[in-house]
Amino acid sequence: MAALLIALNGVFALSELALVSARTARLKTLADSGRRGARTALALAENPGKFLSTVQIGITLIGILAGAFSGAALGADLSDIFRETRLPPGLAEPLGYGIVIGIITYLSVVVGELVPKQLALRNPETIACAVAPMMLWLSRLGAPVVYLLDLSSRVIFRLLGMHESPASAVTEEEIKTMVEEATTAGVIEVDERRMISGVLRLGDRAVRAVMTPRTDVDWIDLADDPETIREILTVTTHSRLPVGEGSSDNIIGILHLRELLPAYMRGESVELRHYVRQAPVVPDRIDALEALNVLRESDVPIALVHDEYGHFEGLVTPADILDAIAGAFKSDEDTTEPEAVQRDDGSWLLAGWMPVDEMSDQLGINLPRTRDYETVAGLIIDKLHHLPATGEYIDTLGWRFEVVDLDGRRIDKVLASKISDDELDG
Repeated sequence: MAALLIALNGVFALSELALVSARTARLKTLADSGRRGARTALALAENPGKFLSTVQIGITLIGILAGAFSGAALGADLSDIFRETRLPPGLAEPLGYGIVIGIITYLSVVVGELVPKQLALRNPETIACAVAPMMLWLSRLGAPVVYLLDLSSRVIFRLLGMHESPASAVTEEEIKTMVEEATTAGVIEVDERRMISGVLRLGDRAVRAVMTPRTDVDWIDLADDPETIREILTVTTHSRLPVGEGSSDNIIGILHLRELLPAYMRGESVELRHYVRQAPVVPDRIDALEALNVLRESDVPIALVHDEYGHFEGLVTPADILDAIAGAFKSDEDTTEPEAVQRDDGSWLLAGWMPVDEMSDQLGINLPRTRDYETVAGLIIDKLHHLPATGEYIDTLGWRFEVVDLDGRRIDKVLASKISDDELDG
């Protein structure tokens, strides 16, 4: 009888932890695939009050019955055995009851709690589907008591000013943790983890963090003479170029060079203005995902990025979004140096234009959630409050960032070195 009660306690403990630990998304997938018990498990997981009350009733009743049986039956029997061995009555009775209670407690903890809960954690969704119909049947069987307990718990939550069951939304940090664990376990590849991290960053990145800045944009000025324009069209490696009038702040559209090719091959005079196509304009503060939606709906796969004052800041293309996810693709003409190179002493040589969130992943740094910079150079300027000179540095986030090369007024190379504990203490 005691063994049966302990086994029943294990079933309740198994059911409780399995249904609580089961992931809602996984249960929905199992329900859609027709898995038996999945929809019942999903209903119990989404409304745990009645289910938890049922489990608690079962565990409490089992505890009472196990205590009463072990004390009244097994304890008395073992005490009689000890008396027959001529132990003093004052010792036989407490020794018999003590041994029985100790054994029952041990088995209840191991067989009735620990083992079932460990089993539940190994495959919570499968076990939840198996036990959900039984738990639903038990909750209906004890409906009056279950309702009373569920109502009582809700009243106490309201008196405390708390919600009965907080939304169990999966956070971005939890997703990153799961991806890291899956990478460590070999479930996903390192490159897959890198791309997943890139996708997660897109929603947090302003479009200015992925755009090509105006200083790196080749463009055609309609005010230039035809020979100058022809030279630009001849040497450019791009298939599309922005077109402006007099200034890069006055970009009027995008020119697709392939459309000019037939006319130039025939030696005809070309009126460039007739080939200029309108391109969407996006603010530099919208996130990269919004910019991607704009590009998807545009006839021209290029968007012009402007700041709040209407100044042209740069261009964003689908390739820029892809670079942010999968990393930059090098072409034959591309001489761009890598964003980050680790040196033998453990320090990192970083490009000033490297996105700061990629740098944080590379160096294992936790950045402030709210910040006004998007690149490594922006981080340094934000801390210094002025344009730095070569050799200037900042100490922040446990690292020293030193400017080692400038390209005019632009920070080109930064040396990042981990600050030792002695330096931090000093």
